[in-house]
Amino acid sequence: MTMNSLDIKGNWKRNIILFLGSQTISLFGSSLVQFAMMWYITLTTESGMMMTLYIICGFIPTFILSPIAGVWADRYNRKTLIILSDGLIATATLILAIVFMMGYDATWLLFVMAAIRAMGTGIQTPAVGAILPQIVPKDKLIKVNGINGSLQAVIMFISPIISAALLTMASIEMIFFIDVVTAALAIFTLLIYFKIPVHKKAVEKQTTSYFDDLKQGLTYIHNHDFLKKFFLFFAVFFVLMAPAAFLTPLQVIRSFGNGVWRLTAIEIAFSIGMMVGGGIIASWGGFRNKVHTMMFSSLIMGACTFALGVVPVFWIYLIFMAIFGVAMPMFNTPINVLLQEKVDENYMGRVFGIIGMISTSMMPIGMLIFGPIADVIQIEWLLVGTGLFMLLLSIFFGQNKVLIEAGKPLLKEVD
Repeated sequence: MTMNSLDIKGNWKRNIILFLGSQTISLFGSSLVQFAMMWYITLTTESGMMMTLYIICGFIPTFILSPIAGVWADRYNRKTLIILSDGLIATATLILAIVFMMGYDATWLLFVMAAIRAMGTGIQTPAVGAILPQIVPKDKLIKVNGINGSLQAVIMFISPIISAALLTMASIEMIFFIDVVTAALAIFTLLIYFKIPVHKKAVEKQTTSYFDDLKQGLTYIHNHDFLKKFFLFFAVFFVLMAPAAFLTPLQVIRSFGNGVWRLTAIEIAFSIGMMVGGGIIASWGGFRNKVHTMMFSSLIMGACTFALGVVPVFWIYLIFMAIFGVAMPMFNTPINVLLQEKVDENYMGRVFGIIGMISTSMMPIGMLIFGPIADVIQIEWLLVGTGLFMLLLSIFFGQNKVLIEAGKPLLKEVD
């Protein structure tokens, strides 16, 4: 056992508290801004096309940067990358707040801000995904990822409430300033208190180019059949999830009535579900085979997507939104843990970079398809159709022999 392994065994709880604590603080500010911008555009335009443009601006930079950032996460200090990405977002948010205070509050500025924030996310996501196996023992990854999912759900629960309250009492730039403060606190915590050794590849002299490193990562994925099949499922599933993820606020306004409280209600219902789901997966751990857990949760999401397209009563609609939220951590947690367990540490950043590229590109592709259609036909029909396809895809996914083999539990490690 190496010295780094001994350090992780002895200090992992302290490190994970500091790390998840700082990320939760940063996420709180980011969520306030996210809801404020999304609702501003939704309420002022009521346009599926404008929502599509906003979503695309918020995802294309992440799509472009993710594979490059995955290489960076393997070549450089991952903690430093997380700090720099938080700093980029905070600086851009501060500038936007000042511009809004000066009276220039054009909607296109929010599109630009969404793009800048997406750049920071593109840098940060592979580094966060790759750093967790450095600081958490493998047999604790399910629990830690589940707890992380619950923390994110708590933030998603309280941030729309606080954001809506702030929007009724103060201007939008006040929320921008809150995001700057929370990002600064997160950066300070990581910089001063979070101490972990740099991973092996980052301390070695780099003998290959960025392009060669990226090519090696793609070759690594190509040589692992389960990764290829898993990424294909992931890509198609995210295209189908686009209407449920992004068009439901517009659906609520059109079908149930205008008002911030309705938008707040669906976010709260979803967030309560995510909190419950995060707690379930952290305590239960899922089925012994992680692929079975993913299939089970994706079936629930498909059924809920279908239901969101047919229920006529708003409070029943909220129940299905909450159940959808329960399934999300049960879907995401085994995905992250499966990759963290199966992927070589030296390729971890690149693999998470590729999955980040897939997840951030497929939803905009879905919005390019479904967003304009939502201005022509009822969103309810889109939800019914995509829900049925999600159910069929989940069944095929759960019956794939290669994926079932990959999802089997690791042999218990001996200390």
